Amino acid sequence: QVHVKESGGGSVQPGGSLMLSCAASGITRSGSCMAWFRQDSGREREAIAVIDTDGTTEYADSVKGRFTIAISKDSAKRTMYLEMSDLQPEDSGTYSCAYDPWGCTLINGRPSLVHQGYRNWGQGTQVTVSS
Repeated sequence: QVHVKESGGGSVQPGGSLMLSCAASGITRSGSCMAWFRQDSGREREAIAVIDTDGTTEYADSVKGRFTIAISKDSAKRTMYLEMSDLQPEDSGTYSCAYDPWGCTLINGRPSLVHQGYRNWGQGTQVTVSS
């Protein structure tokens, strides 16, 4: 059974940086689609970064140029990272990671932020950006 768990959240001042990690264990397939989602009170959960099996990435416009997603692979584990810089108050929220063993929906060769097939979710980690 696949288990997914995030870590690395916290509080930071505007302009600061944080790095989140997501550990997915119990992996049995070589393919994967993994993504970071963000949700704040009053807003719908949105995918902000996604990475496909081969490392191809896509970002939401709101984080492009400031956030970087990366992944490391082991035989039965995936660790996904989200390096966040120049954080702003609107980046505050609960960050969750999601895993799909069947790979991402592709649009023009890039993983889609609206991919729907995630099978496993973490419980989330809180990021607060305030002065």
